[in-house]
Amino acid sequence: MTPRVVFPNKILPYLLVAPQLAITLVFFYWPAGQAMRQSMLREDPFGLRSKFVWFANFEKVLADPNYLNSLKVTVIFSVSTAAVAMSVALLLAVMVDKVIKGRGLYRTLMIWPYAVAPAIAGMLWLFLFNPSIGSLAVWLRWLGIPWDPLLNGNQAMVLVVTAAAWKQISYNFLFFVAGLQAIPKSLIEAAAIDGAGENKRFWTIVFPLLAPTTFFLLVINTTYAFFDTFGIIHAVTGGGPGKATETLVFKVYSDGALNQLLGDSAAQSVILMVIVIALTAIQFRYVEKKVHYD
Repeated sequence: MTPRVVFPNKILPYLLVAPQLAITLVFFYWPAGQAMRQSMLREDPFGLRSKFVWFANFEKVLADPNYLNSLKVTVIFSVSTAAVAMSVALLLAVMVDKVIKGRGLYRTLMIWPYAVAPAIAGMLWLFLFNPSIGSLAVWLRWLGIPWDPLLNGNQAMVLVVTAAAWKQISYNFLFFVAGLQAIPKSLIEAAAIDGAGENKRFWTIVFPLLAPTTFFLLVINTTYAFFDTFGIIHAVTGGGPGKATETLVFKVYSDGALNQLLGDSAAQSVILMVIVIALTAIQFRYVEKKVHYD
């Protein structure tokens, strides 16, 4: 049993956690409370008076076809981004685990994209896939693919998913490499002696033992796709064409900052917060049970 830490002063533990509590209160609970309050208010066109309308803003938002479209776009975008980012990161982590020479350089090059700001990452891929001058766009046209994400909604979705997944691959890569290094080599060697091939060893030994890491990254990537990809979408497509890439977080910005529908925007932010909290709770409640191995 781990011995319990005893502080010489009873006030010291509270002083140690006070900065973190203050940061949490100021940057999370206070803005969340303000958003919930704003979601139940309706202001006049000039912003001089506000009226308490209870849940009318929520009813208006949930009945809006554009909001329901943003919900569908968010689901497609989030699932695609998480799937691509995690699968590619796992493949690269498995490859680097086999590298003997130049392993440090390989890892360093893989980590670099994570340092790129989301908006910059979006602009990089926008230049690569620009229909007029983008090198990858020229290559796609050479293959006979009419590429124009400025007019084609499906191609715009592919572009933002690619940019968002590329930005997150480095983060996932770090954790997958750490998870692979924590797996006892004796288990893999024993399976190899028993005649198990490389693919069978991966799917029956390595991947199940990576389940805790995969679960953690699933939660992180879901949150990332819901919130942290705003800069990418704003820089690359602006929610277009025809709202094909307008996710929930971008619609909150569009209705609140651009259209000045503060009550509707606040209601959307509260709904988005509830969705993310519910998804995280479901993942911890049902998925976490399947990621522990004895």
